[in-house]
Amino acid sequence: MSRRQAPADARQALADALTAEYAAIYAYGPIGVRLSGAERRGARSAEAAHRARRDALVLQLSADGGQVSADRAGYALPFPVTDQAGALRLAVEIEERTAAFWRAALPVTSGADRTRALNALTDCAVRATRWRRAAGVTPVTAAFPGRPR
Repeated sequence: MSRRQAPADARQALADALTAEYAAIYAYGPIGVRLSGAERRGARSAEAAHRARRDALVLQLSADGGQVSADRAGYALPFPVTDQAGALRLAVEIEERTAAFWRAALPVTSGADRTRALNALTDCAVRATRWRRAAGVTPVTAAFPGRPR
């Protein structure tokens, strides 16, 4: 993951997290079609969680009277997803990337916004662990979720 500038304030951090949520939702399309059974159900659940966070962020940011960035028609995936192994690898990467945006929000948020960021970071970290386990990746956990490697 490339280094990016830290958000200047809570609003920017939440707007950045919204963009990450948009991208995660998009990525679960190609991920889900390459999975089956419990893994496909996990992909659907992950997409639903990202959609719920996206919806909450859109409502919050628009209620504050600011501009809300629109979702793009598509996002560039970091690599082609042609099989189950690629889908699982992308699922891990998407959760790690999304976690990084929520982690970046922690130092500039407080109160309910900080709680939201921490809960989202934790959710992404747990989901990334599940995807690593499904993919047979070790170690299955990350010592500092959302921190660039």
